[in-house]
Amino acid sequence: MAVHIRLTRAGAKKAPYYHIIAADSRSRRDGRFLEALGSYRPSTGEVKIDEALVEKWVKNGARMTETVRSLLRKHARAPQGSEG
Repeated sequence: MAVHIRLTRAGAKKAPYYHIIAADSRSRRDGRFLEALGSYRPSTGEVKIDEALVEKWVKNGARMTETVRSLLRKHARAPQGSEG
């Protein structure tokens, strides 16, 4: 079974909200998934990712889509909190 880390769409019409999930590559976009790893709201640019879970899946052979990979890169560069 090939596992992909990808986005699944939720939210209202013209107000998308995405969940970042680990799913079997054969399942539908909004179908069955193995584990929820985070979320992404494009209207505000908010990204929440459990990096430990992503790392676990990647070590077990999961492949990320280009969109998820770019979100992870942007999330890693963003400041995690105010220092001072």
